[in-house]
Amino acid sequence: MSTVLGRKLGGELHRLRDTSGLSQPQAAAALTATQTKIAKIERGVSPVREPDLHTLCDLYGVARNSPLRNRFLALAHADRQRRRASGWWKEYSTLGDLVEYIQLEDGASTIRTYQNHLVPGLLQTAQYARAVASADDVWQDADEVEHFVQARLARQARLTRENPLHLHAVVCEAALRQQVGGRTTMRFQLQRLVEASAMPNVTLQVLPFSAGAHASMTGPFVIVGFDEPTSLDVVYVETAGTTLWLESEEDAERHRGLFDNVCRSALSPDESRTLISDLSEEM
Repeated sequence: MSTVLGRKLGGELHRLRDTSGLSQPQAAAALTATQTKIAKIERGVSPVREPDLHTLCDLYGVARNSPLRNRFLALAHADRQRRRASGWWKEYSTLGDLVEYIQLEDGASTIRTYQNHLVPGLLQTAQYARAVASADDVWQDADEVEHFVQARLARQARLTRENPLHLHAVVCEAALRQQVGGRTTMRFQLQRLVEASAMPNVTLQVLPFSAGAHASMTGPFVIVGFDEPTSLDVVYVETAGTTLWLESEEDAERHRGLFDNVCRSALSPDESRTLISDLSEEM
C-alpha cells in the first residue's frame, strides 16, 4: 500500500532519476534489483531501505551529508516508522481513505486548516459530528455513523495528550450560523469552540461575512506539518467524490500562502472568541 510519505519520497527520487537521464532498469541495476522494485519505490508502494537510498542518491549525484540527502533519509525513516506503527486508528479501517489522513494527523505536529462550511473535525462535538455523518449518504446505517463519530472523537485526543498537536483553524462565519443538528446542537458546538479557543495549542479565527472576497473561496483545505527535518508539508483536500493529497513543495507553498492570506482577512483570535460566544447566546 502506498503512503503519503512514501509517495513524496518516491516522487522526488523519480524526478532526480529523470533529471539524471537514467531509466528505471538502470536504477534497478545499481541496486541489483528488478525494475518492478524501482517502480514500487517511486509510486510510494514500497519503503526504501537506507542502503538502497544511499545507492540511489550516489547514482543521481546527491552528495553525501548534503541537506537533500539528509532530508531523504529522514523522510524514509519516518515512512518506515509509520508503516510499522500499530496505531489506534487500525480499528477504524472501515473508514476507507479517511484512515490514511487519520494516521498522518496522528504523527503531525501542526495542522493549519481553512473551513468554509464545517467546524473542523478536531473541534466537533459528538452531536455535531453525528448530524454531519447522518446527512452524508456515504454512511449507510446508524452503526456506520456511530463508528465515524467515535473515530472523530478519538482524533481529538491529539489536542490534549503530551506533546499536543498545534491547531490553527480559520472557519467561515457561515459554518457557525448553519444549524447543523438544530439550535441546541449548535449552541453546544459553539460553546465547545469557545472552550477550545482558550487552549494554548489552539488558534481559532473566524472569517466574517464582512471580509468579502478572499483568496480561499475555492474551498477548504488542510495543511499537515511535521517536526521531522524533511521540509514536509502535505496538503489534504476533500471533495464530495474523492480525497486529494497535494504532496509537492509547490502545492504546499501555494496553500501556505493561501492560509496566511485568509488569516489576515479573518478576525483576531480574541475578536473571534467574542463573536462565537455571541452566536452561542443567540442559539
